[in-house]
Amino acid sequence: MLYALYEDAGKFHAGRVMSEADTSMQVELDSGKRVKVKTAAVMLRFDKPAPAELMAQAQALAGTIELELAWEFAPEGEFSFAELARDYFSAKAGPDQQAATLLRLFEAPHYFRRLGKGNFKKAPEDIVKAALLGIERKRQQALQIEAWAAELVAGHCPAPVQDQLYRILFKPDKNGPEYKAVVEASKRSQRAPLDLLKAAGAINSPYLFHWKRFLFETFPQGTGFPALTAPAIKDELPLAAVQAFSIDDSHTTEIDDALSVQGLGTGTVVFGIHIAAPALAFAPDSPIDKLARDRLSTVYMPGWKITMLPDSVVQTYTLTAGRDCPAVSLYVTLDESTLEVRSSETRIERVPIAANLRHDVLDSVITEATLTGQAPADYAFATELAFAFRLAQALKGRREVVRGKPETFNRPDYNFKLERAPGQEGEPDGSERVVISTRQRGAPLDLIVAEAMILANSTWGGWIAENGVPGIYRSQASMMPGVKVKMGTRPAPHAGMGVAQYTWATSPLRRYVDLVNQWQIVACVRHGRTAALAAPFKPKDVGLFSIISGFDAAYAAYNDFQNAIERWWTLRWLEQNGVAELEATVMKDALVRADTLPLVFRVGGTESLPRGTRVRARVAGVDLLTLELHATLLARLDEAAAPSESDASDDTEEDDAGAASGGLKLAIGDEDLAPADTSPAEATPDAAA
Repeated sequence: MLYALYEDAGKFHAGRVMSEADTSMQVELDSGKRVKVKTAAVMLRFDKPAPAELMAQAQALAGTIELELAWEFAPEGEFSFAELARDYFSAKAGPDQQAATLLRLFEAPHYFRRLGKGNFKKAPEDIVKAALLGIERKRQQALQIEAWAAELVAGHCPAPVQDQLYRILFKPDKNGPEYKAVVEASKRSQRAPLDLLKAAGAINSPYLFHWKRFLFETFPQGTGFPALTAPAIKDELPLAAVQAFSIDDSHTTEIDDALSVQGLGTGTVVFGIHIAAPALAFAPDSPIDKLARDRLSTVYMPGWKITMLPDSVVQTYTLTAGRDCPAVSLYVTLDESTLEVRSSETRIERVPIAANLRHDVLDSVITEATLTGQAPADYAFATELAFAFRLAQALKGRREVVRGKPETFNRPDYNFKLERAPGQEGEPDGSERVVISTRQRGAPLDLIVAEAMILANSTWGGWIAENGVPGIYRSQASMMPGVKVKMGTRPAPHAGMGVAQYTWATSPLRRYVDLVNQWQIVACVRHGRTAALAAPFKPKDVGLFSIISGFDAAYAAYNDFQNAIERWWTLRWLEQNGVAELEATVMKDALVRADTLPLVFRVGGTESLPRGTRVRARVAGVDLLTLELHATLLARLDEAAAPSESDASDDTEEDDAGAASGGLKLAIGDEDLAPADTSPAEATPDAAA
């Protein structure tokens, strides 16, 4: 009886020959299956032993063949496995020895190159040595992965895995041994990677985990600045005949904007909006510009911030009280009685900054009552602020006519203050006690600043377009749910703001697009109708589109982090104050919004309750790593209230839903842990920022 050993897709099979033609044969396997085999694929014909017995003997014998010795015996040229079998075993090497030699040669490509039809050629000595070194390295790596995985399962995190923590979880090299060790340990322990690493002590501070993860993803080179000297503004600038004042909180160091009022009581008032002018000091592609373009914005968080520009640069151009500061100023001439705009003019000048007013100090002093004359106004710039407030109300009312509905501020702004131990400075570490306070949106001082900045941004947006100069605009086609704000280089209406066009140009120390727009505005001041030829960015400049793309991505990442870290501090506040119950208002899909905290979370049992229903929830647990709040329904407090217009069209709910679930997305997913054989909006004015 005749048998045949053949290759099929890199595997060897043996069976009984049923029939044979010129180029093929029919072979019956031990399973009874019959296959058609090309003659060229047949490596060995034999009459004994039986196929199954031959394969068993060959596999056992193949393991005894010393590859180094076989390589020595092999001839220099092309040879067949049968030839080498006769050289290695004996001149009378039988089918089992020949088959063993075939199997052994086939599995050792580092020693023997396959030439097809059972022929081979031994590899050069240097290739063999290099391959053996590689094999040894892989063996050692496999042993290391095994050892690290065992440590992780046992509850200890090896130092190399600790060092690669953020890369493993968020930007993994899936061929890296550290990553493979975590995957292997997760499979063995049947634990999610995050739980596994936490239990192994790799994450000992949830706050630092979130902070360092953000730095790893967004500032891989660190947050420090190289030593740079802020260039002086060389232009001989005229001194403005105003006394300007800024309005910010006490922690603000990047004072971008200030206001002035002239002509009160004359019937014609000139309202000045003065913006710090770093664009006068350095140009695109300068060293400082490259720093700003790399960061694109200041990053804010409770107790800390990462500035777009070095502090030494900021302090050179910020609008500090007591100095005559270079500024780009917009002067709007108004009818004092009707507040109708008669004209506007933009100037480059030095502006005397008389005061830096701090709203967190003055909110309780400067109120709507004092600004409207219903209560005494005993503070600096009282008459100027009263006019600015009246103007802000008028400007807001006009925008609301365009919007088609009023802007409402039903939810307060929340302020976070970290109380530190004596001597504790620098970045927070999560051990601080957090105090959360509220500040009603649309407070008088906020309204003054917001409307002034909207006026400047919309006016400058239209003016540079009239001069044929491109800028970076923000637009919104409609206020329908889901219609997002877009950035582009051409003016277009902003439905949410209620203006014909809108730029960001009032925060050049804090946002890169504002700096870019300021360069364009300065070109218009200096060159008028020919500014398009002199502006740093020309019409259809691809550089503007690149800036927009980069800014959108960076700004979204910064906002996501700010939201996440504020959520972390809010959950920490719950822990620090032992809060066991929260009152909240139902949104949708089991999401509720806390009544007195900046917190959206899921509450089981509220799925069927109407929107606007107030409930009391029991706090069942807080996870500071995943940013999840576990809560259950205790009681329904009242019938559903009719949602306000602003809440009904709140386009932030999608983001709120993400925050409510923690928002911690890992790059190491379920497919990594499967067995090896398994197939795997701008609802409120944004100018004040």
